[in-house]
Amino acid sequence: MTSTAPLTPHEVHRFTSVAAGLASGMSTVVLGKPTVVRLMLTALFAPGHVLLEDVPGVGKTTLARALAATVHGHWRRIQFTPDLLPADVSGVTIFNQSTQSFEFHPGPVFANIVIADEINRASPKTQSALLEVMEERTVTVDGVCHPVPRPFVVVATQNPVEMDGTYRLPEAQLDRFLLRLSVGYPDEQTEIEMLRGAARRSPDALPAVTDTATVGELIQLAERVHIADPLHGYAVRLAAATRSHCQVRVGVSPRGVIALARAARAYALIDGRGYVLPEDFKTLVEPVFGHRLLLTADAQLRGVTAAEVLADAVRSVPVPLPSSQPAPAPVGV
Repeated sequence: MTSTAPLTPHEVHRFTSVAAGLASGMSTVVLGKPTVVRLMLTALFAPGHVLLEDVPGVGKTTLARALAATVHGHWRRIQFTPDLLPADVSGVTIFNQSTQSFEFHPGPVFANIVIADEINRASPKTQSALLEVMEERTVTVDGVCHPVPRPFVVVATQNPVEMDGTYRLPEAQLDRFLLRLSVGYPDEQTEIEMLRGAARRSPDALPAVTDTATVGELIQLAERVHIADPLHGYAVRLAAATRSHCQVRVGVSPRGVIALARAARAYALIDGRGYVLPEDFKTLVEPVFGHRLLLTADAQLRGVTAAEVLADAVRSVPVPLPSSQPAPAPVGV
């Protein structure tokens, strides 16, 4: 059972040191995107899954591979295609004639970090093979439940522009992603550095900064980050504001509120704080809530975006007054 004791300065320093090392390593191949890198680390320590949604060529797969390379553990990449079968993802039970028994052959989903490349190109039947494992961290094949390694993070990519030959992810699967991120185009100076060869380094050449055992310990530290009671109410009211919004058909579920709290704890600790601030919620509202909203047909026709709805929700919910927050733990030992 995870301890509820306040974090010590040594624990905060240990966490921030590892997080800074991971961010530094990833930033050598993912140029000019410190915010995206930090959000990826937030998902790693929350822990939760990430959906990278952007146009081709901006580094979605590179970002996912950089995270996998800097954490010493098992990682697998699955290239989703229309002919991919559920057994190609989860594994299959095969009869072994020499032993006269059935043996389970695990699929690529049995890894610490699973890169699901172009996830929306697989059929809905194959996409559903990830539903159980993303939520329960187990795979059931022929009635037998098989746990996957811990920590377990799925980093999926998809192209929202090219829709030919793709299958839209259902809401049930979108809700299982902790964050939806967009890498975006680089700025001018970063793109010039790319042309000069600064980004020729392969993510596979990155040295491992930490291992999965340490990541598991740091996840437990993130769970102890303090959230004051007024902020619990603030998170719930933010979700409620999406449910009552006139341009929203289906608002954020309770699972989305829990996801916001988990992400805020990890995000705050990466910043060297043992407690969450309202600004953490405001920063994470769009990546955590954005893919969980279903807009009305009228709003979609008028071009309203989830980001605009969430901006309205943030403006409409008063920020709790400052209360007796614990003093920030110093970063030094």
